[in-house]
Amino acid sequence: MNTIEYENLFLLNEPFMERYQESFTDSLNKGWFVLGNKVTTFEQEFAAYCGNSYCAGLASGLDALVLALRYFEFPEGSEVIVPSNTYIATILAIYHNGLVPVLVEPDLNTYNIDPLKIEEKISSLTRAIMVVHLYGKSCDMDPILGIAEKNNLKVIEDCAQSHGATYKGKKTGTFGNFGAFSFYPTKNLGALGDGGALLSADAEAIVQIKALRNYGCHEKYYNKYIGINSRLDEIQAGFLSVKLTSLDAINSHKKKLAQIYQEGLKSDFILPVQHPDYDDVYHIYSIRHPERDKLRTHLLKNNIKTEIHYPVPPHRQEALKNRLKGAYPISEAIHQTTLSLPVSYFHTAEQVKQVVAVMNAF
Repeated sequence: MNTIEYENLFLLNEPFMERYQESFTDSLNKGWFVLGNKVTTFEQEFAAYCGNSYCAGLASGLDALVLALRYFEFPEGSEVIVPSNTYIATILAIYHNGLVPVLVEPDLNTYNIDPLKIEEKISSLTRAIMVVHLYGKSCDMDPILGIAEKNNLKVIEDCAQSHGATYKGKKTGTFGNFGAFSFYPTKNLGALGDGGALLSADAEAIVQIKALRNYGCHEKYYNKYIGINSRLDEIQAGFLSVKLTSLDAINSHKKKLAQIYQEGLKSDFILPVQHPDYDDVYHIYSIRHPERDKLRTHLLKNNIKTEIHYPVPPHRQEALKNRLKGAYPISEAIHQTTLSLPVSYFHTAEQVKQVVAVMNAF
């Protein structure tokens, strides 16, 4: 059997190569490479796609989270609620603003922050809830928004893995004060390098974010804010506009592959939970198994590559070991048993059926 790769960025992007080349040549010929028409066009297109009013293109998903928090100018030492099993970028954004992350355990069924555990972690210092739509599944937003309103908290959505995912028919990134996106190449809407964006229904907020991303300037050489350099690259914006026209097709293909897993894998494996309120886009198709490492070895011996998202929870990371206190058994259980299966745009149904057969023989 030929090797089934977990991801292959050439094959993933091959259908778009001709249009990428046209966009790149156009940028090259125009000689405009920073904050030009392609960035503006993509910002408008992406905001329209998500169903929000305004968008600011940024250099990365991490910068999007950093600037979302920076916009509010919370007092140093303020607390931000965040899931205990998120990717470390979410937590780094909090520290980069001089704020304190307060970890809340996820729901073991969905892997997203458990709304029932949020209020017990709210204190007089809490200023925001930063939710993470992990693996391409939206969080349970109704109760979260209710808690935020009751406690006068801001809501920032980390949508790095949820491009196009919906909750009760509404796309992620449109529920909170800001929706933060990453366009890292492996994402469902991935660039050919780094990139990110913030969405908001607040026009003034996005105007300020656009200044913050450009050294704090609304007008060149006149600095109103303590800003940073975090501009979505003009060439990458062009590539993203190309791929955005196919994002629904990409998501649809990944959902079809995910359904083959859902229907074909035997009950030994803990599969993603599906529910009519949630339209998942399966950036990552993650299963769980108590003998995850042996399963992964079994698959590799059969020429099937997998990934682990993520092997080490944030509170166990060396960089954070003296900062994040407490026990997080649900997060530990997820990180010790999760395994990500091939589910890329370039994978075929036949390949996924082969993965199912090999897994069921484990």
